[in-house]
Amino acid sequence: MTSKLSGKGLTLIRGESCLFRGLGFALNPGELLLLEGQNGSGKTSLMRAIAGMLSLETGEIYWNDMEVSRQRQEFHGALVWLAHRTGLKGDLNLVENLRFEAALRPQANVDLAAVCKRLGIAKLKRLPLRSLSAGQQRRVALARMLMADVPLWLMDEPFTNLDREGRKLVMELTEEHLAKGGMCVLAAHQDVDINATIKRVAL
Repeated sequence: MTSKLSGKGLTLIRGESCLFRGLGFALNPGELLLLEGQNGSGKTSLMRAIAGMLSLETGEIYWNDMEVSRQRQEFHGALVWLAHRTGLKGDLNLVENLRFEAALRPQANVDLAAVCKRLGIAKLKRLPLRSLSAGQQRRVALARMLMADVPLWLMDEPFTNLDREGRKLVMELTEEHLAKGGMCVLAAHQDVDINATIKRVAL
């Protein structure tokens, strides 16, 4: 089977530290790539390198067997990223933020009201994002992922600022995305209970 996302011979040096050397992976539809390691081990850096936000010393990231560096726009249009910082605009409300995002990537045929209800943020739709708690903003960022019609989810410590119910919901949503043939790269230092093919990279 042809890998949709892969990396070969990846080496990244930050300052005087080599975070990883000669690293490789391959991810197919329906699979999750779990990046494991303590804080500072290089999980976020690897994810940023996959997204093209950090330059690698050696190696290449491939999308559909072609170097991402040769198809940067197409690759970015095929992914959505849940990072430590939500990237949402504090002066806009939930609906305005998601409409802004809708202009950046293809949108799934899903109902916004239903998504907000499932994420427990339906009553927050008209409030400016800066007035929401960190956990509530995290749920808005999850809504952005669900609204996007893209195959690849990049999730950097997605359980941050979420309670037990929120963490369970993240795993359910990820499992559903994978069941539909999506892919996910997830960095976490917590246990991940997802019924799917999980490939692991220890950093």
